[in-house]
Amino acid sequence: MRITRVWSMPNKHTFDIEPIKQFVVDNLHGYSVDPFANKSRLATVTNDIDPSYDTDYNVDAIEFLRHIDDATVDCLLFDPPYSPTQVNRSYRQFKHTANMTSEGKGFWKLFKNEVQRVVKPNGVVISCGWNSNGIGKKYGFALQELLVVAHGGRHYDTLVTLEQKNRTLFDKD
Repeated sequence: MRITRVWSMPNKHTFDIEPIKQFVVDNLHGYSVDPFANKSRLATVTNDIDPSYDTDYNVDAIEFLRHIDDATVDCLLFDPPYSPTQVNRSYRQFKHTANMTSEGKGFWKLFKNEVQRVVKPNGVVISCGWNSNGIGKKYGFALQELLVVAHGGRHYDTLVTLEQKNRTLFDKD
């Protein structure tokens, strides 16, 4: 596993942070999807719950993933709201209810189950957040690379993981 640490100014648009954007561009390949695209258009197919963003779809991220066929995604960008407070704020803004399911572990488990389902064997997930959990070994993903983007001062670092789906766990051959 490779670990890289860089410094950059924070930005609420994660993929506008130059080292993160470059990391994504360097690792983006094939059919790619982004369920939390915000203003990013890096992936082949984009979604954001906010209809003011120019994305292919403007639906809840779970619903977006549920409409993708099994094992069809080569690269998935996973940059969700980083905290329960951000989830609650986002959902309330669009008249969706945020509750214990959406704010707790159950919320992330739903996403991880869908990510596991849609990503092809040997496909990758690039995850951004304040922790390095990504999708995880439990869901059949192995950490390949970790990018630490330090923002300094009172700002949390942004951690970007590159994980690959372990082919042997899912092949029936």
